[in-house]
Amino acid sequence: MGTLSELQASATTAVSAPGKFPAGKFDSAGDYFGEYAKELSRAAETIDLNAMERAGWILTEAYTSGSRMFSCGNGGSASIANHMQCDHLKGIRTGTDIAPQVLSLATNVEVLTAIANDIGYEAVFVYQLQSQAQPGDVLIAVSSSGRSRNIVDALAWARASRLRTIAITGFDGGAARRTAEVAIHVDSTNYGIIEDLHQAVMHSLAQYVRQSRLDADAIPETVF
Repeated sequence: MGTLSELQASATTAVSAPGKFPAGKFDSAGDYFGEYAKELSRAAETIDLNAMERAGWILTEAYTSGSRMFSCGNGGSASIANHMQCDHLKGIRTGTDIAPQVLSLATNVEVLTAIANDIGYEAVFVYQLQSQAQPGDVLIAVSSSGRSRNIVDALAWARASRLRTIAITGFDGGAARRTAEVAIHVDSTNYGIIEDLHQAVMHSLAQYVRQSRLDADAIPETVF
């Protein structure tokens, strides 16, 4: 058996093609992370900054006018939707003159399971919107594939009901990307990469709105 340095030198590193990660086997967690970080950086460059600008404008208008923002997602995307309620409600309010109204449709297990059991899982988000949303409110739907029926149905209902809609997607974006008013898309086929960048998008939008309501002199002294 060789020394650690010899083993590291002989470790196999698989370099992935753009958009496909991993494309082969790695023998070192360090090498894997190094390539993961490169793919994360590459995929971040695919996000349309104009879409980010439009989303930031929609959220700023909603939060300053008293409209509500609803978020939703499944699985890992549900955790981002729930985290969005934290950062877009508590985070944006801290030190500013606005108090955003933010509700995650993925957070109440009793409501989710009642709707899923009695009506169908495809209705778990749209049914809640039908009871709580009003024209001018905002729906942010997070979906790596963009194909989930409950996500697409929620976006379609929201647009028809005069809500502002933002989809945050990956892979090819699916129907969610085509249905939303604004689509923030991550061009990657790796769930981890996509979800990491969706989380970054969520944080970036929250921090953008917050800093826009702070005095310029206060920003360097503020922890974001």
